[in-house]
Amino acid sequence: MLRSIQVFKVDSFIAPVKFNTPGLFFGRQLYYTRGMNQVNYYYSVGLSEDDPVRQAEIKIKRSTFICSLAYVSSMEAAKAFITRVSKENKTATHNCWAYVVGDRGEISHASDAGEPAGTAGKPMLNVLAANHMTCVAAVVTRHYGGVKLGVRGLIDAYGRSVLAAIEQAPLVKLVKTRAVQVVLPYPFNDIFTSQIKSFRADIAGTEYGESVTHDLLVELVDADAMARFLNEYQDRGQLVHTWEDEE
Repeated sequence: MLRSIQVFKVDSFIAPVKFNTPGLFFGRQLYYTRGMNQVNYYYSVGLSEDDPVRQAEIKIKRSTFICSLAYVSSMEAAKAFITRVSKENKTATHNCWAYVVGDRGEISHASDAGEPAGTAGKPMLNVLAANHMTCVAAVVTRHYGGVKLGVRGLIDAYGRSVLAAIEQAPLVKLVKTRAVQVVLPYPFNDIFTSQIKSFRADIAGTEYGESVTHDLLVELVDADAMARFLNEYQDRGQLVHTWEDEE
């Protein structure tokens, strides 16, 4: 079974992305390195379209910018979210948007929605990309306050609006996993739990009975290596394991 799991706070490392504006930087470095093998992870603001929409509001020179940020599973879901938010804010001056979908963010689109070309949609998209996000749609609703911001000011405002919504809470790391159950004797448990730390795997649950039973979620990138590891110990008679999708 493939699952998306793990909430992961991402404000530990900074990797700036420049928006062609002197001194303007956004973004985070969102990859995890184990040993010499780098794995690039992707993030969203939830795990399903039922999760809450994030919102953040900023004010710049009397203009109000409200970013609505949501998990979307597809291009169609992104378009539906953008349409809904735009209709809810039809009296606003602009409803600019950007979205990224696909397992690795292969599909992305953005719109300036009447703002000068390149001043809204692209900066929004850049912030999503800088945070290594996918399965996400952003709409920034602008209520004009009577003071023009200029090209650089607009780029700054739309980018900062999306970033403010992202920072409302930790992002959710999207990871595809396989589930495996491992049953082993108590004397072998400490050795086993120590050795699986070398894999990208989490113990989702443990039961203690006549034997120890661990339910593991193994990231796909390490699933083959974990299978070889478990097979070796099973051949030695030190554990029994069953992959959920092979039952």
